Amino acid sequence: MNSLPVQNPAIDQTLRHDWTVDEIEAIYRLPLLELMGRASAVHRTHHDPNEVQKASLLSIKTGGCPEDCAYCPQSAHHREVKLGREQLMDPGMVLKMAARAKAAGADRFCMGAAWRRVRDGAAFDAVIEMVRGVRNLGMEACVTLGMLETRHAERLAGAGLTAYNHNLDTSPEYYSQIISTRTYQDRLDTLAAVRGAGIDLCCGGIIGMGESIRDRASMLHVLAGFAPHPESVPINALVPVAGTPLADREPVDALELVRMVATARITMPKSTVRLSAGRADLTREAQIMCLMAGANSVFYGEKLLTTPNPEEDCDTALFAALGPVPASAA
Repeated sequence: MNSLPVQNPAIDQTLRHDWTVDEIEAIYRLPLLELMGRASAVHRTHHDPNEVQKASLLSIKTGGCPEDCAYCPQSAHHREVKLGREQLMDPGMVLKMAARAKAAGADRFCMGAAWRRVRDGAAFDAVIEMVRGVRNLGMEACVTLGMLETRHAERLAGAGLTAYNHNLDTSPEYYSQIISTRTYQDRLDTLAAVRGAGIDLCCGGIIGMGESIRDRASMLHVLAGFAPHPESVPINALVPVAGTPLADREPVDALELVRMVATARITMPKSTVRLSAGRADLTREAQIMCLMAGANSVFYGEKLLTTPNPEEDCDTALFAALGPVPASAA
């Protein structure tokens, strides 16, 4: 499997890019308290442990995707999924929702379109307008639009795009069990175009799809081998959706998510590790364990593209619990 061909000449040499799969798997399998302790120490070295970024995610074009990702309700291949198709949203409406997210405390606004690849034309022009508008609000802007070529990445960079999300999903070895309509190399090529345009990488994966611990370590091995590391690493737990091939998968044990976050933190110390899909199924205490293990961003809002996310009141309570105890408290 080829690594990204584009590298930054100013790579931080104190970070490792030569982790082996065996090393990463050994970290993942450490006694849980030892693993969390190591990850927390790394986290505190490189980040403010009390700072958790709030990001908001909006589906700007929903359903009808020609890809066959086994986990995704937006795939046109999964005809039993009850999900209405929606055309690309009007930029003005998107920017109103971005402003609302900012008022609710989000400082990063992510937009996702169910496309196989970016194509030139009015739809992409509208996305460029959205990106410019979000940046003008003073927010970070991230998009996920499928595969893209260098010229598209350069246009997005020119509009001020902060980051491009394009997940690996799983290991190179397990990938064909989940997706057949694009290759792992297709994903790496898109990431290379993004990096070449000077846009931050937002790249992670999903656990709970039937993969082994070895597969999880292998996926992190690819991510930690990028030089520089992805600036953003979303860790998702599968949200099974009726009508998809993975609808009957058992829920991910919360402690497996903690282990994945901690291992990502140790292997990619400076990256923002995002606690992403599946958070709605976690207790407040499990979410706090993930934050202690090195996660330092959550998606804020009632929905992640098409899957549930904790209600705003729940997140308000979570962040209140993370804050200091008021002096007036008994």
